[in-house]
Amino acid sequence: MGDLRCDAAIIGGGPGGYVCALRCAQLGKKTVLVENRELGGTCLNRGCIPTKTLLHTAELYDEIKNHGRELGLLFKGAENLDGLGVDYDALAARKDRITEKLRRGIEGLIRGRQITLVRETAVFLGPQTIGAGGDRITARNIVIAAGSEPASIPVPGADLPVVFNSDGVLSLKSLPESAVIIGGGVIGVEFAALFSSFGKKVTIIEMLPNILNGMDNSVCETMTGILKKRGVEIHRGAKLLEIGDLSGKGLCVYEEGGGRKEASGEIVIMAVGRRPSTKSLGLQASGAVLERGYITVDEGLRTTVPGIYAIGDITGKVQLAHGASAQGLVAAANIAGEGGAGRGGAAKIRYGVIPACVYTNPEIACVGLTETQVKESGIPYKTGNFPAAANGRSLIMNASEGFVKIITHGETGEILGAHIVAPRATDMIGEIAAAMRAEATIEELADTVHPHPTVSEMIMEAAHDVEGLCCHKL
Repeated sequence: MGDLRCDAAIIGGGPGGYVCALRCAQLGKKTVLVENRELGGTCLNRGCIPTKTLLHTAELYDEIKNHGRELGLLFKGAENLDGLGVDYDALAARKDRITEKLRRGIEGLIRGRQITLVRETAVFLGPQTIGAGGDRITARNIVIAAGSEPASIPVPGADLPVVFNSDGVLSLKSLPESAVIIGGGVIGVEFAALFSSFGKKVTIIEMLPNILNGMDNSVCETMTGILKKRGVEIHRGAKLLEIGDLSGKGLCVYEEGGGRKEASGEIVIMAVGRRPSTKSLGLQASGAVLERGYITVDEGLRTTVPGIYAIGDITGKVQLAHGASAQGLVAAANIAGEGGAGRGGAAKIRYGVIPACVYTNPEIACVGLTETQVKESGIPYKTGNFPAAANGRSLIMNASEGFVKIITHGETGEILGAHIVAPRATDMIGEIAAAMRAEATIEELADTVHPHPTVSEMIMEAAHDVEGLCCHKL
């Protein structure tokens, strides 16, 4: 068994782990990264990048199929677009090429920073020691970034061959003609958008009162309406009872409104969230405390054991790739004693300004508090809204359904939250997150001149609307 000694050992090479390792190395720490699968974690290999690659093509397909004539597009030598089709095998191959290219990029960064990469499963042997294959790694600091895995519902039939989790869906080489999606959260809604854009029959079965539960009600209702217009059948407040095999298709039996109902699909997608990957870590030897399966951490990502940190999905704080990366930077700063890139003091994570995104068409992006949360807190507040239907660039892009909504403190003008359903919403939300991080007021956001014609003008217009001064809205 080899004996490695280092300043920082990071368990997991996902967007939290590899970013943490790179930052530790940048700050002069001898670093070891342990990963038993591909670098990039779920996000790069089985999540963010693959799904967005598929969704990009789905958006183009939907645009050409439904608006091609209006846009003046025709196939060469043809009078219409009726022959438009999808080569899903080629699309899947493109997804894999993009993933592989990005993965090689991460490997190059790891080599360039002289980080020791150990491709094994890490198991705690003690608070400062982990075993990884034939290596014994002793570290002053250990960062647990083991990530999460798809969760399931313990109902009869959940293990049938027609039932796929998100990993399985992304491994498909052909498009199913129909799908029943169990769960209307971000993962489920993105898959619904994907398959419905390709003209496939989609049914969502969601146990909670709304899809995208936890987002602002205006977002939930708007996206529900958009999906229904595209033919997606949505059952809310519905409880899955069992899954059967109906001549090679999935037959989902569920309860809704007090009665038993059925929905069938060529495949059934289990999209009911994710659970922390803790089983193989031997956490008992580390001394770290678990709460509901997640590792307990403070604002600096420290666990209850000195020298041990945890970041990413395994903390249960925020299941977002960019959130994990932000946590990784904070953990690295505290390990190096830099207090956040040399600014002094202890680095802390600010969850309230981490945006959340859904890559539907149109896109969804949110940051901060929802209107319901603000109302329940008793804070005096104002809202500003601007519809996509009044934005020139959105109309050019055939995206008239959507809006920008900004919530502010009614007395101070502090920006409390923002919720966007619009083209390029995921690109725009960073502007509001930066404003919130800098503690800018709604007046400063409104006074920021935005280029025309752009979708981002909707942010300025919504900011003006907070005070009832929006020029392009009655």
